Parts: sequence; structure tokens; C-alpha cells
Amino acid sequence: MHDNETGKLIALSAPKAVTDTRGRPLSDLRISVMDRCNFRCPYCMPRETFDDRYRFLSTNERLSFDEISCLARLFVAEGVRKLRLTGGEPLLRSGLADLVGELSSIDGVEDLALTTNGVLLAQHAAELAANGLRRVTVSLDTLDHETFRRMSGGFDGLERVQDGIRAALEAGLAPVKVNAVIQRGVNDGQVLDLARHFRSTGVILRFIEYMDVGNRNAWDPGGVVPSRELRDAIVTEYPLIPVAGNYRGEVAERYAYADGAGEIGFISSVSQPFCGDCTRARLSSDGVFYTCLFAVNGTDLRAPLREGATDDELLERIRGSWRRRDDRYSELRRMPATGQPLRKIEMHYIGG
Repeated sequence: MHDNETGKLIALSAPKAVTDTRGRPLSDLRISVMDRCNFRCPYCMPRETFDDRYRFLSTNERLSFDEISCLARLFVAEGVRKLRLTGGEPLLRSGLADLVGELSSIDGVEDLALTTNGVLLAQHAAELAANGLRRVTVSLDTLDHETFRRMSGGFDGLERVQDGIRAALEAGLAPVKVNAVIQRGVNDGQVLDLARHFRSTGVILRFIEYMDVGNRNAWDPGGVVPSRELRDAIVTEYPLIPVAGNYRGEVAERYAYADGAGEIGFISSVSQPFCGDCTRARLSSDGVFYTCLFAVNGTDLRAPLREGATDDELLERIRGSWRRRDDRYSELRRMPATGQPLRKIEMHYIGG
């Protein structure tokens, strides 16, 4: 419903935030708006699988903007305060700024952000900011052209990504964050180059450990560079000071440069799992609700929504799924394997 005076969408009130079996509240929703991407990064969408023959979702299979807004309002009613638009590559979704405008008008949303590879960001940053987007995170693993082509699946576009970062800063989408996935033998020798480049720019650089997302990236634990090793390399040149987290469930371990040149972070899902405080849920572009990045199964919300389910009926599906949640994949990853590996959902489908 709408507030007649402000025009804002009002989220239905909830007496108490829903929690899962481990007492973790639902406060952060990642919404995938597009399962397609214009890159083929080997750790997410390897070209060998996601070629011209791969069947992506059709337009009708994806949630419409009205459907996304409807479901987002219900999630906010259950305690979600942070919304993030993801993909695939979300900027491939035509008219995305219109959706941003709808989501930013929901009463109770405290943060609305976007994760992108940055190639299309320069042409959209100003409009997104004008429609209510607050922050943007850009995936950029290297500043070396050859390594960029290797890690993007053979695409050029490094300069366009850098243009996108500058455009985001100019549009006020701050703080702009850059996420860099580090793989041993691929780009681990470029960590200091990235740190030097983004110091004193207002950009927060975050290094992410290479994870076993999905089932198709041929993940090898030998390719993981622990955050501790990255941090040790950086402090040889730039001393760091720990910074306290902003909220429960914040995944990055934060540091400030001792000389005041900004902030840097480390996301250590492999070496230091943070499942115990994870408050994130994910909504796929075809309307399936997942309670973990490494989930095997989800709860379909599109079918009942299109069949005319009431808000209360949809809320009960959302509440029930979260209350049953017992996910802690990254913690269990460190334990001895038993049985056959599970078929996890692919990251391009539900967003990182």
C-alpha cells in the first residue's frame, strides 16, 4: 500500500523480526534481476558451460519489476532493511533505474545497492543515483589487461570498468566498493597493485577468497589465497589499523590505512567462515527464495504470486523458509566430506 502524503510504498508491519534455527535474523536481501552476463568469468560462468547453447531464462520466466517490488515489500515487512540488486549482470536488465525508483520508495528500506561488473555502469550511474540507488559495488579482479581478459572469459573492457567506477563516484554512489577475487597463480601477484591504485580515491577495495560457488568452476582449494596472506603482503608496504564492523552480519573484515589513505577489507568465506552471523537471503530472477549462496533448494514465490496468493500467504512461505534455515555451508566445508557432493545453485542465477 501507499502513504497518501509521501507516495512511498509502505511495508506491512511485523511484530518481530523472523529468525532461523540458529537465531540469525533476516535483514539483507539480494535480488537477482538477470541471469545473463556479458562476461564469462571462469569462477562464476565458465565459457565451456555457458556458451551459445546454454538456455537462460526467458523474459516471461523472470519476475517483472512489479513482482519484484511486491516481494521486496513483503521481505521488508519481515525485517529486511538492506536490498542489493545483482545478476548475472543487473545492468543488462532494461529499465533497471525504474525498478530502483520503486524499491527506494518502500518505507523501511535503509540501504539500496547494486553489484555490477562495471562495463555498463558509466552510462547508467547518474540515472540510478537520481532514482534512489545509494551505493554500488564493482567486481574488478585485476588492473592488468591480459589478466583481465583471462579472468573475464576473453573479454576486453578494463577501461570501461574504470570509467564506470569514476562515473559512480561522480554520481555520489558512495562509498564505491571494488571486489577483487584472488586466485593463486592467476592474479595473486597483483594485490599490491590494486591496493596502490585505489588508495586515496574514496574507493573501498575488498579482497575475496576464491570460493567453490556453484558446480562448474572446477574449484580447487589450492587456488585459495587466505586473507591473512594478502593482509600480510599489504602491511609490508602500508600499515593497517582494524576498523569495527558496522552491523551484525557484515562479511568483510575492515581495516583503515594508518596514514589515512582510506579503507580496505577482506572477505574470508573459506579460511574464516562467517556463517554464524549471516543474515542474507537471495531471490532469483525467476522468483525462487534461497537462504544461502551455497543452497541446493529454494522456495518458489513466483508461482503463488502469479496464482493470486495473498500477502499473508506469501509472508507465511517466506517466514517458514527462514525459520527452517540451518545453512552453514562454509563451516561444513572445512569438515571431512561424507557422501556425494551436493548440487549447489549457480552463482550467476542468484547473485554473489
